[in-house]
Amino acid sequence: MTAASTPSPSPVVWRFRGHILGVGTAEGTRVVVGTWPDSPLGAFSDVMVERSDGHRLLLAPTPQVADFVTATYRFDEVRIAPVTADLTAGALTVTTPSLTLTAHLGRRRPLGWALRLVPASVASHPAFCALSDPIARVVMPGVRTRGTAGQGRREFYGATDVRDVVGIGARWEGQDLGALAPVDPPTRFGFSSTPRRPALTRVVTTIRGAAGGAGLPS
Repeated sequence: MTAASTPSPSPVVWRFRGHILGVGTAEGTRVVVGTWPDSPLGAFSDVMVERSDGHRLLLAPTPQVADFVTATYRFDEVRIAPVTADLTAGALTVTTPSLTLTAHLGRRRPLGWALRLVPASVASHPAFCALSDPIARVVMPGVRTRGTAGQGRREFYGATDVRDVVGIGARWEGQDLGALAPVDPPTRFGFSSTPRRPALTRVVTTIRGAAGGAGLPS
């Protein structure tokens, strides 16, 4: 009599609902801000910074956030410190000990209007993200809507709105980073960069991985 095989555990699904800001600066630093009012980690914001020399940093508010994000994305340095983000109709303001940034928001893009015609439950579904990935690659080079992340995790970005960023004020460790610039070269934290043209995207990020993944309960 043979022993019964142990079934593989079902993957765990984590969903983060919020906004992603992607901007470049004249100095060469590129910044990606995530604001997540609804997530398995509670409400939080985090910042990914790629300096002009390619050095990649994560600014995370707690060790748990840092553990999960570093298990999913790639960084050269992690700093755990308070991260506050205030999103209004006209701007996103971010404050950390290392970075202060105000991004001034413009109009909704034509893509944003198109996304608003799609029910949010459809636009954020992993199957829709998989279907839209080839289109995203052509329309916004460097952008992916699905891919493989750290620890074998699968990640899906379901955008539901996009607005222009029309100006910034940003300082890194007291140094003025200069005027708004494209996100160029693309950031190298994971399989996808933000759009080259600076934007604020409303998004549902879905991550599938094994139970007990770093930074989150099973």
